[in-house]
Amino acid sequence: MTLTDTTGEARDSAGLARSDDLAAALLTPEARRDPYPFYARMRREDPVHRSAQGIWYLTRYADVETALGDLRLSNDRDRMTRAYSALGGDLKAFSRLTDRLGRVMSNTDPPDHGRLRRLANRAFTARRVEALREGIQRIVDQLIDRAVQAGPSMDLLEAVAAPLPMSVVCELFGIPAEDIPQVKSWFHRFGRLSEDIDKSETAIEQYEEYLARLVRQRRADPGDDLISALVATQAQDDRLTDSELLATCFVLITAGDETTTHLVGNGMLALLRHPDQLARLREDPALVRTAVDELARYDTPTQAIVRVAAEDVAIGGRTLREGELAYLFLAATNRDPERFDEPDRLDLTRPGSRNLSFGNGPHFCLGGPLAKLQAEVAVGTLIRRLPHLRLADGAALDWRPNPLQRRLTALPLTY
Repeated sequence: MTLTDTTGEARDSAGLARSDDLAAALLTPEARRDPYPFYARMRREDPVHRSAQGIWYLTRYADVETALGDLRLSNDRDRMTRAYSALGGDLKAFSRLTDRLGRVMSNTDPPDHGRLRRLANRAFTARRVEALREGIQRIVDQLIDRAVQAGPSMDLLEAVAAPLPMSVVCELFGIPAEDIPQVKSWFHRFGRLSEDIDKSETAIEQYEEYLARLVRQRRADPGDDLISALVATQAQDDRLTDSELLATCFVLITAGDETTTHLVGNGMLALLRHPDQLARLREDPALVRTAVDELARYDTPTQAIVRVAAEDVAIGGRTLREGELAYLFLAATNRDPERFDEPDRLDLTRPGSRNLSFGNGPHFCLGGPLAKLQAEVAVGTLIRRLPHLRLADGAALDWRPNPLQRRLTALPLTY
């Protein structure tokens, strides 16, 4: 489902579209380059805004935090499908994908969500994530070595940020090194779902068959990997069906890929544009732990997530009717002056920000700690090993045209 384009509308002095539909302004070229002035305007003028399409836009921290914890705002795939269909959305690709995946944590509500989440939590522990630090460091060093050997410049996304999360998750799940190119090829096909449904669905089917083989192997010969841990969890509690086990593996492997890539990319761009903060991090490398939280707050990769009202819900003085969609703009909450002092300022020493970059409540991102660990290692290592890293001269930065995601197409750097 897409928003209505507003190209060609009159602008006010700030470059914002003069429109009663504030949400439509998010598709302008200006908003693609920098959406944060648009969010500020929405927070001021209509923080719980109903667009011309009938979709709600929430941009205030307090409202979004409340919405994330309200179980009446559903993530259920069937409700979501009905809501988009009511707006005239073309859901062929979405429906075929969700039918194949079945019911997984990311598109279920309680009680199923709680059951699946508890089972995954038993396997995806903080100890298991932290144990990956040494392996992540090795992968980052290898990626930087390869980039430096290739020449005095690189596209950071292509050279480091994009291959990192796939390599890490393959290690976490015990996917053999020789299989990684094929797994990456399947992921590439998943990303083109809207362009070629048949090829994407074929890739999903092949990937499922591959995961099923891995599961059978781990049942016969368990290892110290996440698939083995999930299989062991299933043996302890048979409420996790085989199809749910496969779907859980699929979601955990795919979920953090793009988010991690663009947490690293957006974070490095922010540092290079704020040399005082970059210098502070160079002087105190241990600051990188809190720095990653601030980088995620400052330029959030997942700008918004979607919910649908399972019944009438009152938020921020407005009533979302049953069946209506709500876009919860996490990125807007992360710049809310009611929650953060000087929110448009990057401050790597900002204490306890409690930003909503990875959501909140029952659907808090399970892979958030792993994404932040990868960004911590990647950013810290890039700064340490490449002290003269800077944006390439004349680099023209472009952002993908998706108002729900904040993702560069490339980040050209020299060192």
